[in-house]
Amino acid sequence: MLKTSIEMENAASVLKLMGDKTRLTMMKIMDKHDCCVCEFVEIFNMSQPSISQHLRKLRDLGLVKEERRGQWIFYSMNKKNMYYPFIQQILEHLPSQDDKLQKLEEQGTRISCC
Repeated sequence: MLKTSIEMENAASVLKLMGDKTRLTMMKIMDKHDCCVCEFVEIFNMSQPSISQHLRKLRDLGLVKEERRGQWIFYSMNKKNMYYPFIQQILEHLPSQDDKLQKLEEQGTRISCC
């Protein structure tokens, strides 16, 4: 059971964002790992502007946070967000996406930004 309840409109907004496979996969990855935009570009084989758009939507709702490290910005799940317990319940039922990060490591492109 969820420890907190959220209003239907807010739940619908969160679920709408999570309804996109790319964003859902990003959130599953960011629940356990910090990632740079360039890593998502490699994982999803998408342009940097497209990845940034997905991250902006998640950030605008406060679901992810960003942290500057040198010239790079890393994204991670905002576990202090009031919707996190709701999101966590969903993410627990999804398969691990660690293989995507493992593949980047094997290719030598994990956290090596362009």
